Amino acid sequence: MKDTKNMEQFLQYVWKYRLYSVVDLETTEGFLVTVIDPGIRNTDAGPDFFNAKIKVFDTVWVGNIEIHRKASDWKNHNHDQNPAYDSVILHVVEVNDAVAYRTDGEMIPQAVMKIPERIKNNMEWLLSREKSLPCAERIHEVEPLLVSTWMNTLLTERLERKVSDIFIRLEQNKDDWNEAFYITLTRNFGFGNNSDAFEWLARSLPFRTIRRQRCNSLQIEALFFGQAGLLADTLDDSYYQLLQQEYQFLQKKYKLKPVDYSLIKQLRMRPINFPHLRLAQLAAIWTHHDTLFSRILEDNQLETLKNCFDVSLSEFWDTHYHFRYTSPMKKKTIGLKATHIILINTVVPILFAYGKKKQKPDYCVQALHMLENIPPESNSLIKNFSDAGITVKNAGDTQAIIQLRREYCEKKKCLYCRIGFSLIKSAKSF
Repeated sequence: MKDTKNMEQFLQYVWKYRLYSVVDLETTEGFLVTVIDPGIRNTDAGPDFFNAKIKVFDTVWVGNIEIHRKASDWKNHNHDQNPAYDSVILHVVEVNDAVAYRTDGEMIPQAVMKIPERIKNNMEWLLSREKSLPCAERIHEVEPLLVSTWMNTLLTERLERKVSDIFIRLEQNKDDWNEAFYITLTRNFGFGNNSDAFEWLARSLPFRTIRRQRCNSLQIEALFFGQAGLLADTLDDSYYQLLQQEYQFLQKKYKLKPVDYSLIKQLRMRPINFPHLRLAQLAAIWTHHDTLFSRILEDNQLETLKNCFDVSLSEFWDTHYHFRYTSPMKKKTIGLKATHIILINTVVPILFAYGKKKQKPDYCVQALHMLENIPPESNSLIKNFSDAGITVKNAGDTQAIIQLRREYCEKKKCLYCRIGFSLIKSAKSF
């Protein structure tokens, strides 16, 4: 941990969770320091911890704490000239190489924080590893109950993030739940590669426009393909030409502006994930359903919801994945695996969001129950964690793992991960 910023974050972490040698914590003048409350971590400008409570010899002090690797950093950071640091009651350092003063020249009590070698070694071991799951070799050391409770927290974090996105869409669309659901569903039909592009498409094509034309499946397809910029070619295909004609009419009628065609990704994809087929599936959904969101609220049983996405596409797609290329005859369906992904990323969050917004906890409970009954997602990311010993039973577990990987492992936030914390303070040193 040669990086100064990372080192200071580590020292702040050690202070917050009291991982230092408690019996050796004393001021540079030799007075014993007892930490009653380490304070509240400050993530903005100013001292590192607010409202700490410490006892120095026989006197109890309440105030702020500043932490540096070297005591000389106090002056290097100009804290001696900044009144915001005059409230500091203790300057905590690893290396005592200077004296700290307030702006009026008064000396600030200073303590050297001694960190056990095993804590340093474990931290170094975690942060220096470049593997996708840095602690894979040691997860088995962590108490299963701790892992289980952490997984529940991670699932809640991920759901809250998705709910927050839905609330933003609601606010942008004047609390129109149908519109928010439509945008969320369209985004998730991008299946990662085209998620952003599909969301922009949905925002360029209001749901009320879809509803007005839903009795005509050709026009629904024309709207989706036209807005995606996929009807701008010259092809000798009667179906494609019909779509072009319909879109030209509807574009003028509703004054539509398509998204930039270059935003739609098509390279290095399996045929089943071609944007053409995904848009055809979306068109089929809105041909079969009027306000699908209302149906989800009325009957949110898992099997019923699966059936909502069991829709037939227009005949053209029986022999195509793409406008330019034919394929062997095969009825194209959304498929069970894709349906599960849509349920996980669209239906569960919208139910949870509705329950929170309307203060109807039954919807939140049903959303979580649904995750418990959907099979776990299957990909290399999930396999890495499963191989390391984390139990994966259902979609709730895999959502928790995705949250762990993206928000903690990828960002090297081992300090803030309960698994990482358990390994850092472990009696076993690496």
